Amino acid sequence: MKAVLDTNIYVDFAMGRPDVVDLLAVQSTEILLPAAVMGELFYGFMKGNRTRYNEEKFHRFVKELEVSIIRVGEEVARKYALIYSTLTNNGTRIPINDVWIAACCMSVGGTLLTRDRHFQQVGQIDKIILD
Repeated sequence: MKAVLDTNIYVDFAMGRPDVVDLLAVQSTEILLPAAVMGELFYGFMKGNRTRYNEEKFHRFVKELEVSIIRVGEEVARKYALIYSTLTNNGTRIPINDVWIAACCMSVGGTLLTRDRHFQQVGQIDKIILD
């Protein structure tokens, strides 16, 4: 499985949550991280009092697990437009960063790993929503 991580899944992994560690170690063939998730993580690191520690831990994670970053380009932007249009037409709203995360996931054909149930509203992507 191409595992596309939501912010909460990286946090769970970093904290050593066994179900997430197992999911990434056993079931994923590739780990990908949307640029929007990196932004959310760096923002969280900046707000805390262990910025440097958290950034170093994140960079080790990316390097050691050979994580690929999904950058935003025209393809992702088109997927964003499709997902956002569908959600709007259905009268559904989810956080705007999560639309970008879903678009990144759709662009690589991955499976989004998340704890956010509102991703159930995004029919264009495969997802695993953990408890």
